[in-house]
Amino acid sequence: MDVRAGQQDAESLPYALVRITPPVVDVLANNVLRLSSEFVDRRPPQGIVIGIGDAIRVSVFESGSGGLFIPQEASVRPGNFVDLPVQEVDNKGNITVPYAPPIQAAGRTPQEVQQSIVSALKNRAIDPQAVVTVVDRQTSLISVLGDVKAAARFPARPAGEHILDAIARAQGPLSQGFDEWVMLERQGRRATVPFGALVYEPSNNIWVHPNDTIYLYREPQTFIVFGASGRQANGITVPPGGQIPFDAWRISLAEAIAKAGGLSDLKADPASVFLYRAETRKTAELLGADVSGFQGPIIPVIYVIDFRDPAGYFLATKFAMRNKDVIYIANSASTESTKAMAYFRTIMGTLNDPVIAATNALVFRNIIAATDATATSVVVGVGAPTQ
Repeated sequence: MDVRAGQQDAESLPYALVRITPPVVDVLANNVLRLSSEFVDRRPPQGIVIGIGDAIRVSVFESGSGGLFIPQEASVRPGNFVDLPVQEVDNKGNITVPYAPPIQAAGRTPQEVQQSIVSALKNRAIDPQAVVTVVDRQTSLISVLGDVKAAARFPARPAGEHILDAIARAQGPLSQGFDEWVMLERQGRRATVPFGALVYEPSNNIWVHPNDTIYLYREPQTFIVFGASGRQANGITVPPGGQIPFDAWRISLAEAIAKAGGLSDLKADPASVFLYRAETRKTAELLGADVSGFQGPIIPVIYVIDFRDPAGYFLATKFAMRNKDVIYIANSASTESTKAMAYFRTIMGTLNDPVIAATNALVFRNIIAATDATATSVVVGVGAPTQ
């Protein structure tokens, strides 16, 4: 077979042939993209800080009347505190507190700002205390966009939350989820995983950080099957375009072949089932492929599995399919021989057609001539005088 023989035409696209074995399955299982491997910081957010544009309310307390903010006449007003007007953190990151220099707020927690206010007023107010509250947070937001019921930007929670928690705050995905993809963008880095990977692999459900963007989009995962599958024999209808949907967030090679009707009993070669896929150079090297003759970061790889070996069925159940994979099931040698014989019969029939036609024409003319001679003899016999 041409695939097993290797690259023959120098002008065609080169490829690497890899036999599916237990080590190959393990390598591919460990090279699946996971959010936990792309974003290695497993810790929750270390604290939400105030940013430029956040609206801040400051309350200043004094232990007795007659101080900086509380009048001498205690009956004039209730309580021993004063609420300053709500203010936004200015472009320099500062807020204003009467009788104090500008207080740096941006990049600091409310507790740190409270300490700065107390330090600035302690020599003028009576045992001052301060409470800083973020009334309207315009920074440290989390954005959940795309295929969700209520796309929104909302403040990050001080206690922290995971990706599924953030998606739940946007009322969840619009569809069932197995066709959904989740992209996380953080500080210029992006990673995408199926929505099911967040649900069934908890390690992917990592902490969300302030200013993260979560984008959900729907893209059905499909694969294509060529060759001697049992699709036609089993009456399986293929959607328009010939692409067969996963209908799940993940399926194995065995399940994919089964969805295509399995192997044709009369045509397929069980030892020659191929899967075409593009792999990264690093993955191809881990698979043992010789990548020295390839250029670029992507290596075309053809995987081959032998279903005559019972172990092949177990390997096929562990080999995970990917979106847009292509499966080719080769014909058996007997099928190729049958095709060749049919081709030769067609050629011989085509070559013999003129001879047969000429022979048939000659026979037809002889029949016509014989019929005419018989008719003339009968006519002559009828007109002869009787003795």
